[in-house]
Amino acid sequence: MFMSEYNHSIDAKGRMIVPAKFREALGNDFIVTQGLDGCLFVFPNSEWQVFEEKLRSLPVSNKDARKFSRFFLAGAAQVELDGQGRILLPAVLRQFAGLEKDAVVVGVGSRVEIWDKSRWEENTSFDDMDEIAEHMADLGISI
Repeated sequence: MFMSEYNHSIDAKGRMIVPAKFREALGNDFIVTQGLDGCLFVFPNSEWQVFEEKLRSLPVSNKDARKFSRFFLAGAAQVELDGQGRILLPAVLRQFAGLEKDAVVVGVGSRVEIWDKSRWEENTSFDDMDEIAEHMADLGISI
């Protein structure tokens, strides 16, 4: 399970250090793709296979299902750790997430998210958590 938040920078070539705590669970190569809310999703290969199977099970006849699958699959890239524990983030993914210099790498259970630092700060006020917690009960989660 991935958890915690780390601040890293992206160099001029588009490389970023993967937090040491995440490297073992991710392995030497893993998948980075477009994520929701303007971030990137990072999946270990085993979790990506599970997610990909779910996408494959969506009906091709459903327009939203096709668009949903395209969003994640067309933007996906397999990346490899280099000797310094860095990955090269493809330019198209850096552009999608607005990643230039400062990044926040966040563990969120079965995946990791990579955020532009300013976007992360804009999207994480958590002022509405009481209301959100009430709605989670409808999904079967209560504290």
